[in-house]
Amino acid sequence: MRSMRNTTDVIVVGAGVVGAACAYYATRAGLRVTVLDRGPVAGGTTGSGEGNLLVSDKEPGPELELALLSTQLWQELAELLPSRIEYEPKGGLVVARDETGMTALREFAAGQTKAGVTTHEVAGDRLHDLEPHLAPGLAGGFHYPQDAQVMPALAAAHLLRASGAEVRLGQEVTALLTGPGGAVTGVRTSREVLYAPNVVNAAGTWGGQLARLAGTLLPVLPRRGFVLVTEPLPRLVRHKVYAADYVADVASDSAALQTSPVVEGTPAGPVLIGASRERVGFDRTLSVDAVSRLAAGASALFPVLAGVRVLRTYAGFRPYLPDHLPAIGPDPHVPGLSHACGHEGAGIGLAPATGWLVAESLFGAQLPSYAGAFDPGRFDETR
Repeated sequence: MRSMRNTTDVIVVGAGVVGAACAYYATRAGLRVTVLDRGPVAGGTTGSGEGNLLVSDKEPGPELELALLSTQLWQELAELLPSRIEYEPKGGLVVARDETGMTALREFAAGQTKAGVTTHEVAGDRLHDLEPHLAPGLAGGFHYPQDAQVMPALAAAHLLRASGAEVRLGQEVTALLTGPGGAVTGVRTSREVLYAPNVVNAAGTWGGQLARLAGTLLPVLPRRGFVLVTEPLPRLVRHKVYAADYVADVASDSAALQTSPVVEGTPAGPVLIGASRERVGFDRTLSVDAVSRLAAGASALFPVLAGVRVLRTYAGFRPYLPDHLPAIGPDPHVPGLSHACGHEGAGIGLAPATGWLVAESLFGAQLPSYAGAFDPGRFDETR
């Protein structure tokens, strides 16, 4: 028998930042929302992220449009949420080692500027005005003032709290319930049955597994990455700083280990060092090769870090889809099921716009034209 306790308008599966954003914008639209997660809030990819809110690494196209919208929405949310989320509009700095790299950065930035991104070229002899501890001899770079950062786990937790949604943790979804015509009617968890006409798949790296429970396809794969965390330091690194080859690594389809230096300070003091990418399933084994490359790359960018202690290293899994774009919106084969996953390493930055799109789609609203690129049905040919 159904009761008010086990009946709601929307069930969001996943209590990471994307699930929190979906819950927030759905409740703002007047819907009752229950969020489920088999673990804690931000216990998956969100809790293993660096909290990057980036436009600098995205080429003109649908994902950049989504990032620009999210930039505006994160600014609004930062006014609403507590300062503990550590929202910091510190900007990004992309650097080139030589003139060949600088030429590529100019071409990339020119396209972004036409798409609405603010970019500022920085000559090699002026890089130290922005980052005094950068290595000498770099050819130059581009400053992106719209880049920002949050503390991801706290951002997810406070966004979820601000949503007013009911949150039920420690409950794994074991089945999706369907009615006449295959429409979603709810979910069965490890503890109970919950009923709703709408289910949102915000399960991140495990989004493909949830889709299979519904009898549909979403080819999400885990892409492992490591982050090094240094001892607390004075503010040595002012921006998010990375080398130009980082953008190519993000767009690569290779399953092999790839590393490119990404370095940023935090309000709490530690410096975060990334980024590595490799497809090894859900293997969390520490890769000495990966962390050694990260440490060497960071020291090459910031020689002052060579003598700094690394306190810990952690691994996370980015939810990877073959075309590097997230799946956002209704599933074409299961009425009532929507997807909000597959953001790879950009989920924290893209979360607000994703949540807004999902909430709008629940009401059948007209979405921006670029939203079609995220249609979960685009993978039908792989069935």
